[in-house]
Amino acid sequence: MIIGKIVGNVWATRKEEALNGYKLLVVKPIDYYNEIEENTFVAVDNVGAGIGEEVLVVMGSSARKVLDNKEVPIDATIIGIIDEVEVDKTI
Repeated sequence: MIIGKIVGNVWATRKEEALNGYKLLVVKPIDYYNEIEENTFVAVDNVGAGIGEEVLVVMGSSARKVLDNKEVPIDATIIGIIDEVEVDKTI
């Protein structure tokens, strides 16, 4: 799983038919431990997240399992909105 922050929306009037009805959001991964800047990616929103919120994301086959549709061309799905993250950098 990946922790990320929602930084934008994606609108696509023309897309694969299987993607109709899915909300697409731009996610910026957060690495709290190493503070490394990572590339953004697009994920399907399954929980009603919005811009500025920190979220939990699954990728690969897990992203499709959450949606109960193994045939849909999705690589990342938002499965939770995070309330708080605690990281101990002394470990």
